[in-house]
Amino acid sequence: MANTECLKRLHERLTDTVLGSEEAATLLLTALLARGHVLIEGAPGIGKTTLGHTLASSIGGVFKRIQFTPDLLPADLLGYSLYRMDSGAFQFIAGPVFANCVLADEINRTSPRVQSALLECMNEGQVTLDGETRPLPQPFLVIATQNDTYATGTFPLPEPQLDRFLLSIAMTLPDPATQSQILLAHANGTIPVLNGDSALVSPEEILGLQAAAAALPVSAAIAEYVTNLCQCLRRLAGAEHAVSVRAALAIVQAARARAFLDDAAAVYPDHVQEVFTAVMRHRVLPNDGADPALVVRAALEQTAVV
Repeated sequence: MANTECLKRLHERLTDTVLGSEEAATLLLTALLARGHVLIEGAPGIGKTTLGHTLASSIGGVFKRIQFTPDLLPADLLGYSLYRMDSGAFQFIAGPVFANCVLADEINRTSPRVQSALLECMNEGQVTLDGETRPLPQPFLVIATQNDTYATGTFPLPEPQLDRFLLSIAMTLPDPATQSQILLAHANGTIPVLNGDSALVSPEEILGLQAAAAALPVSAAIAEYVTNLCQCLRRLAGAEHAVSVRAALAIVQAARARAFLDDAAAVYPDHVQEVFTAVMRHRVLPNDGADPALVVRAALEQTAVV
């Protein structure tokens, strides 16, 4: 099995930078290993951007941050063709998505038209403009932060956009004891400050770790368990189309990465259960308006392990 020591160091840096983020840090690394994208949700000021920036700054390669605003245009993300008078030809000016890690900060503060410009990037790892398809660098990871949808000036993400995120992380206000630790850590200057030389792992190493995670075996029993979970969730959500095939594949993909983080030899039901809520909570929209997280947890409770 590939050396996972660098993953432990990554997890330690994330939790040292954003105190109380142990589970969020594990899910971020799960998405990285699974070649998936991650959506971090929660109220402003609880460390969403800091957590994403810390991971992006720690994995090497090219990192770009995009602050999403209502006046953003698709060309501001993808790039555009500029006519050069001196050469009499068009030159392509690459947008910030041409990076190994893209931090899409407050993604729901821009219009669905701009949000949808990321669909091809996230799904196929490429950009098609002016009839020409350009590949994005590998590995390619989008970390998007999203303020709570009731916040002023936000736009709900379209369902196809949500489906492109492998998993979502719900960050909440930490408990009072952790809040006190955060205040003391900032007052004493013990929160790590990252610089340009702070990468813990190279893009080549990440690709190797991703390949090793994708090679973990998945048994027929696990496939049946995932299928049963999805069927139960469709029934509880009240819609047959509530869980797509892409979502079922995402569960297996994330469970493999979680198993790899645990140094397991194969994927077990525990790994499926650990990622199921994060993979499904942003995809499911129950017909009765119920909290998606509650419906997802109910599916876990009602589905027997094969």
